[in-house]
Amino acid sequence: MTATHVLFESASGYAIFEAKLSEDIGSKSRSVQESFKDLAKFGKMVTLMSFAPFKTAAQALENANDVSEGIVNDYLKNILELNLSKTNKKSTVTLAVSDPILGKSIKDALGFNIDASENSQSLIRGIRLHASKLLKGLQTDDLTKAQLGLGHSYSRSKLKFNVNRVDNMIIQAIALLDQLDKDVNLFSMRIREWYGYHFPELIRLVPDNHQYARVAQFIGDKESLNEDKLPDLAEILDNDTTLAQNVLDAARGSMGSALSEIDMLNISSFATRVVSLSEYRKSLVSYLSEKMNSVAPSLTALLGERVGARLISHAGSLTNLSKYPASTVQILGAEKALFRALKTKGNTPKYGLLYHSTFIGRAGPKHKGRISRFLANKCSIASRIDCYSGMYLVVAHYGAENPSPKFGEALRNQVEERLNFFETGAPPSKNADAIRKVLEELNMDVDEDEDDDEMDVDKPAFTKLPAEPPKEKKEKKKKRKSEAMDVDGEDDEEPSPKKAKLSKEEKKALKKAKKEKAKAEAAADEEAKPSKKEKKEKKEKKEKKKSKE
Repeated sequence: MTATHVLFESASGYAIFEAKLSEDIGSKSRSVQESFKDLAKFGKMVTLMSFAPFKTAAQALENANDVSEGIVNDYLKNILELNLSKTNKKSTVTLAVSDPILGKSIKDALGFNIDASENSQSLIRGIRLHASKLLKGLQTDDLTKAQLGLGHSYSRSKLKFNVNRVDNMIIQAIALLDQLDKDVNLFSMRIREWYGYHFPELIRLVPDNHQYARVAQFIGDKESLNEDKLPDLAEILDNDTTLAQNVLDAARGSMGSALSEIDMLNISSFATRVVSLSEYRKSLVSYLSEKMNSVAPSLTALLGERVGARLISHAGSLTNLSKYPASTVQILGAEKALFRALKTKGNTPKYGLLYHSTFIGRAGPKHKGRISRFLANKCSIASRIDCYSGMYLVVAHYGAENPSPKFGEALRNQVEERLNFFETGAPPSKNADAIRKVLEELNMDVDEDEDDDEMDVDKPAFTKLPAEPPKEKKEKKKKRKSEAMDVDGEDDEEPSPKKAKLSKEEKKALKKAKKEKAKAEAAADEEAKPSKKEKKEKKEKKEKKKSKE
């Protein structure tokens, strides 16, 4: 089906062209493809029917968003109806569209035939190439300026940026923190090896990487270390004067080789960089903690800043994490092991990023899988509270600057109780009770006696926590039992007495009594039945009567 008309969406407006010369067979030939580049030849293939420019930049942005989502708005619908409905009824309209999704919505709304084949795409590419000359009333630079402005506004509208809840900052911070951990460890090892040629005994005396870099930066040449520098050295070593004296004694009797001034300058400058990196890492940890407590307070109270931030980073955002089920949260970070286990039909992993949580480390070997499943369940609840209802609940009572981590603390207490249950067998509290306590603390008690239809607009809508089972089936069963039991018209309102528990001897006695009753009833039935002789006599009498007749 060849296209009779072409819809061209530009940054300036909508244009409808009439396709005159189009051929499916020869469209793929090289000569035809080269003819699209020549305006004189391409101008004979299409002619402009109508061009409807956008009035404002806001209208252009609105139409661009609708086209990207495949929606036919009223403006485009009116243009198509105005220009394509006037054609003859005998000739059917086939509209060439660049996006098949938009073409499907146009076909559903207006009933036109849609063509999104390669021939139609080549026509649209040719129109886009010569758009500045085919569209009337436009100069050469107008279309490029409109495209640039619309591109900026369209990109800005697609980036849904919220200043109050920026989980993207958490993703970048945790990624930088992990990279800094690797770099600081690598550089600390390098400074140990480099400065160890000069002062090898210091490695054993100062095992901490950050302190070692600061001490190497402070000492420099070991021969310059004397009693006057002991107070400053003790301050670097956490006010440990004994350790500072040991460092001084080791420096005087060191077996290290002497270094030149240039080598010592390079070592001291490198030590300065390592110290600055480690100090920046500490400030980044505090920044991440502040961001996590403001964006995801419940998840932070449950797991901590590092593990919660890694979950958000691996999921892509807090919204994506809240949409995951608990089974997916449990194995986040262990996707390779999962797919390998499914391929080889082996044991699937029990945990991924949740393994870094303290709860799994505290659990016994037998209970690690169970506690990881339980912890993943609580993580999914905490992420949903933070993403959807957490900010609404908190802003109403505490304001956006002071979010409440009480839901996360309640969930954390539940995990602690479950760990205690695995060890001692003490029954843990229910989830509904824990959430209800938090709601009572936030002065947001849920009235269980209120009807479901009556809802307050000012208060957030909550479902009742204790889910009541349906009562209709139980009432029907009770009615059937009462009808079967009460034949003589006894009162149905009286409750039936509960059956007492019987011992084994009493049950055996009851069974014997039932058997004896059954035997007695069978014997009575046999006595009531006529004997064989009586039956024969009756038959003979009947035969005699018949013979006489």
